[in-house]
Amino acid sequence: MSKPIGIGFLTQVTPERMRYMAQMGAEHVVTSLPSDPSRNRRGAVWTYEGMQAQREEVENYGLKLSVYEGIPIPDRVKLGLDGRDQDIEDYCEGIRNMGRAGIPILCYNWMAGFGWLRTEFATPGRGGAVVTTYVHEDYEKAGLTEYGVVPEQALWDSLEYFLKAVVPVAEEAGVKLAMHPDDPPRSPIRSMGRIMTNPKNFQRMIDLVPSPNNGLTFCQGCFTEMNIDVPKWILHFGKQGKIHFAHFRNINRGGTADNFSEVFHDEEGEADMYETMKAYIEFGFEGPMRPDHAPTMEGENNDHPGYALQGRLMGVGYMKGLMEAIVKSSKA
Repeated sequence: MSKPIGIGFLTQVTPERMRYMAQMGAEHVVTSLPSDPSRNRRGAVWTYEGMQAQREEVENYGLKLSVYEGIPIPDRVKLGLDGRDQDIEDYCEGIRNMGRAGIPILCYNWMAGFGWLRTEFATPGRGGAVVTTYVHEDYEKAGLTEYGVVPEQALWDSLEYFLKAVVPVAEEAGVKLAMHPDDPPRSPIRSMGRIMTNPKNFQRMIDLVPSPNNGLTFCQGCFTEMNIDVPKWILHFGKQGKIHFAHFRNINRGGTADNFSEVFHDEEGEADMYETMKAYIEFGFEGPMRPDHAPTMEGENNDHPGYALQGRLMGVGYMKGLMEAIVKSSKA
């Protein structure tokens, strides 16, 4: 089996956070470019100057700036509306700037109207920690969005248009595009179609514009919500070289895309975390992989549900332990 995966961590780039990452033994920084400094934005374009300065700051701590999550894609691109060509060109310019700055992976999604969804952000979890929950019937009560009924085919058409424009630019820039699943992966939601909801649709997305740079973010929590054989599909996409980035998390036992809560990484849940990590190692994935959403623990505020530090630090330790156990057992 391969050497252990490279641990990433989603964080702001500050001296305190960079020291924290170095101390936990992570190596890949996953972040975005702050919008406030003038050097970072030129209209809608993320600038080379801002990216380069941020990468150099990260490297001062012996870390790698490996992933942007992610340059926003306006809804008019995802919905095929007027003005999308300018938005796509702005996006392509950002990808070119990433390539120049040496930042290799761009995580993005095709969720229009709203992004990741939860209906409760302080559900009591293990020992009184609080977790996030999604209950579909509760969210449906809000009714139609401003876009009305959006069929899935409209999203497929706009995605193909986007990929045909963007993938060649990513190839030239040396940037890997990593599509994130819809969260939750179900369709429709409030009459808005969602298409990144199952493995077959991900294969269809990859096949729309075949390229080594056209791949996915294997968000393990979202794929678990699909009620599939998660290790099987890790190997399916991994052996194609299509998993550019991974999120490691779990949901409650019996959870589905319509009703689930998130749990601690080491807690018994719907996915077998040992077997999923074993699958990544089996096909030779070397990262970056980051711990995804974790409960908010005692002594922390819940200002950013899923992203408090203690639970994710615990996730890093658990991931490292799994990796070491799997690699050592393969050599026994």
